[in-house]
Amino acid sequence: MAEKKVMLGNEAIARGAWEAGVKVSSAYPGTPSTEISENIVKYKEIYAEWAPNEKVAMEVACGASISGVRAMASMKHVGVNVAADPLYSISYIGAGGGLVIVAADDPGLYSSQNEQDSRAVARAAKVPVLEPSDSSEAKEFTKFAFELSEKYDTPVMIRTTTRLAHSQGLVELGERQDLPDRPYEKNISKNVMMPGNAKGRHLHVEAREKKLIEDSCGFDINKAVYNDKMIGVITSGIPYQYVKEVLPDASVLKLGLVNPLPRKLIEEFASKVETLYIVEELDPIIEEQVKSWGIKAIGKEIFTVQGEYSANMLRKAILKQNLDIEEPAAAPGRPPILCPGCPHRATFHVLSKLKLHAAGDIGCYTLGAVAPLNVVETTICMGSSISSLHGMEKARGREYVKDWVAVIGDSTFMHTGINSLVNMVYNQATGTVIIVDNSTTGMTGHQDHAATGKTLKGDHTYAINIPELCKSIGVPNVCVVNPFDIKELEKTIKTEVAKDELSVIISKAPCALLDKTPAKFKYKIDTDKCKKCGLCLKPGCPCITKGENDTPGINPDMCNGCGLCAGICNNDAIKKVEV
Repeated sequence: MAEKKVMLGNEAIARGAWEAGVKVSSAYPGTPSTEISENIVKYKEIYAEWAPNEKVAMEVACGASISGVRAMASMKHVGVNVAADPLYSISYIGAGGGLVIVAADDPGLYSSQNEQDSRAVARAAKVPVLEPSDSSEAKEFTKFAFELSEKYDTPVMIRTTTRLAHSQGLVELGERQDLPDRPYEKNISKNVMMPGNAKGRHLHVEAREKKLIEDSCGFDINKAVYNDKMIGVITSGIPYQYVKEVLPDASVLKLGLVNPLPRKLIEEFASKVETLYIVEELDPIIEEQVKSWGIKAIGKEIFTVQGEYSANMLRKAILKQNLDIEEPAAAPGRPPILCPGCPHRATFHVLSKLKLHAAGDIGCYTLGAVAPLNVVETTICMGSSISSLHGMEKARGREYVKDWVAVIGDSTFMHTGINSLVNMVYNQATGTVIIVDNSTTGMTGHQDHAATGKTLKGDHTYAINIPELCKSIGVPNVCVVNPFDIKELEKTIKTEVAKDELSVIISKAPCALLDKTPAKFKYKIDTDKCKKCGLCLKPGCPCITKGENDTPGINPDMCNGCGLCAGICNNDAIKKVEV
């Protein structure tokens, strides 16, 4: 009897890649996709790496595929934008060894800056998309994706979502396929995407899609189950689970391949049911195509295009049930906040004190936008802080940006910040860029990157020297400062912002969660010296709260001894205490 194991959806995708004989995996960490690579790296037969960004990860997987081995690139939905350039071209080139891209969408915006639907990107790129609905399918669809890739000479996307990625299900384990490497064949017309060759490959893509539309009607992953034909539902992915719960007696066409759509299968199903619903999260990708064929269906007229679906949502929309569900007592508000001892807090405290505005970026430090720090005023995408500052200066002049800085993390700087800084140097910009360097990719769970000195596999490697990198591209002023040295940090920021030149300040201190050893020192407030001025409360450290008579106190169980509060107290009322 085959062994079974409870797995996260992401863990199951990793297992599927291993069983499929994958040899190369490249990714940039991004919730909800991160755990795929963190599980793939456990399989010694697969070379797994963190790339500096999703474009590079995609290109690494493309190169491995062209050489003749099965390869995979994993990313979150906004990472697909970064990887779009190679994605569109590799669609024309096709695959040598099987090539799979995992795109993890985030309906509900649990950890993302938008709710885009990766199916729309794949449809534009003419890349087939598989969408599993549980952990078992996540593993099996991954294996099937590599078979499709090689059979139809195409990259294949697996579209997952936060709910699937982080839900658990029972998975039957299989053996790894021992596949020989496919022989590499020099083929300029296929692999070199210059205009003359691309014209021919575009015809191949159109023929491939037509063939997939025909063949997919017989794929086992597309299943039509006929029950009560008064109601028929076309659905895929996680929403299938809600459909089965709410409408157990309805007829259901569950699509495993959501691009291109199996038209004949859908037309046959629609002809056999009286009322047809299309249930899909986010954009009406399936719905618009089905309706364009002249098929009557109910979709986004009653379903939302925003957020995750739920069983109760379908009950209200389809069954018109008024659900009198007693709402639980509202929990006290708990806004997101930087961790105790986070070095970013010190940087933002000084920026706030100096009344500076910050163009922000993607990472933990985006929390500099919320109270009580209220410093970050823009966040667009990875690496955008530096380019935004540059745009402000070119639009409004040097005097305008003397009140602004760009703030970017070390991992984000390695991702797409370097090119933005090169652009400032090249186009003779002025302004101050602050790289808040906590030596990790903090927001997604402390992954390493090219400047940490360690690979995904845990091997020690060369660590990119960020200060020297900045100098080498021509930044005239580069400073490194410990953010917990408040006086030095404030002096440095004042000095650099005042210059009519480009400056980079590296505010460098490790993430408080990286050091697992107990703090040797903590801090305590001397109530006799405390003037209740409230200055120690301004950075918003969760360790410090007001007590009786507005006297602040430090929670010793939360304090990690960073010393920020002591550094900003003007009354010498906060003392270091040995633990």
